[in-house]
Amino acid sequence: MAFNKSLAGYFDDIAHVGIPTDDLQTTIAFWEKLGFKKQGLFDTDNQGHQVVFMKAGHLMLEIWDSDGAVRQTGAINHISLNVEDADGAYRAAKAEGFNVKEDEVQHLDYWQHGIKYFNIVGPNDETIEFCEVVKD
Repeated sequence: MAFNKSLAGYFDDIAHVGIPTDDLQTTIAFWEKLGFKKQGLFDTDNQGHQVVFMKAGHLMLEIWDSDGAVRQTGAINHISLNVEDADGAYRAAKAEGFNVKEDEVQHLDYWQHGIKYFNIVGPNDETIEFCEVVKD
């Protein structure tokens, strides 16, 4: 028998904050100057775009160069919450009537075993991602 819980019971911390950029190297240098350290650098497509993850303490940033910088207040693309079970969290989000952006849980080949994630829309049109770093 499966244990059902609300979406509020699936996340335990912030996973990362997503920031698009026009200049990845300048942005990396800026965050390094603030004390952040590179944790991972990944290709996002076959067109030379990359994403870097940078960390200070337990705060992780996801910075990518494929969408371009917004260059105004509100430039943060999304806030991501850490989950251990993206599939269960997705089912809970759908069951509770959240505005889910995707038709299914998404997968990317970041880290050793990839990530699973989906996004919901908040009351101010903000994007909240629920992200699982796959352990195996």
